[in-house]
Amino acid sequence: MHAAVIVFPGSNCDRDLAVAFKAVGAKVSMVWHKDTSLPEGVDIVGVPGGFSYGDYLRCGAIAANSPICREVAAHAERGGYVMGICNGFQILCEAGLLPGALLRNQHLEYRCQWSHLRTERADTPFSLRCQPGQLLRVPVSHGDGNYFADPETLAALEEEGRVLFRYSDLSGIATEEANPNGAAHNIAGIINQAGNILGMMPHPERSCEALLGSTDGNLIFQSIIDSCGVK
Repeated sequence: MHAAVIVFPGSNCDRDLAVAFKAVGAKVSMVWHKDTSLPEGVDIVGVPGGFSYGDYLRCGAIAANSPICREVAAHAERGGYVMGICNGFQILCEAGLLPGALLRNQHLEYRCQWSHLRTERADTPFSLRCQPGQLLRVPVSHGDGNYFADPETLAALEEEGRVLFRYSDLSGIATEEANPNGAAHNIAGIINQAGNILGMMPHPERSCEALLGSTDGNLIFQSIIDSCGVK
């Protein structure tokens, strides 16, 4: 599998994401935001977390207009996989590749803590290694992770099964206490209608080594490998 990781001014999780992809056997190319094409043979584009352009204007708004984002959209249109994490999720929403927006955390505080994600589906390219309802221990680190969308969009996401991960307590119940940012419907991650684009606020690339406190993030990266036909 060949993964491309986009690098923006202010990215701080690009190398972490590259390490996570390499750990499951992927070839990784780092792609600068001003490039106008992706390397040949890319299977998945990773849009990393961080603070692209210092989070000026709306988080991800400037990055979404970078030259490479046009090629990311074209890659997705061709059926290629795209994964946006934290600031990457914000960028994908700003680029119109995913619906909704990420607002300031409801409590107006930056949160860096462990969260538990309930896997809502195990039949997507990003969750094949998971079981339905499985809890993943993955950290969050953001000040603007409050997922918001209008009622019609939220209803469509639920009806179409496009909520992939939901903040939950240890018993698997989506409670207000388990929600670190006030996100609507406890949404931690969603996919697009075609199912080839994932946006999520928690950081699976930070939960791929036991030394860091969890290896649950590996399930997501291994799922992507499986989806690309590499066993």
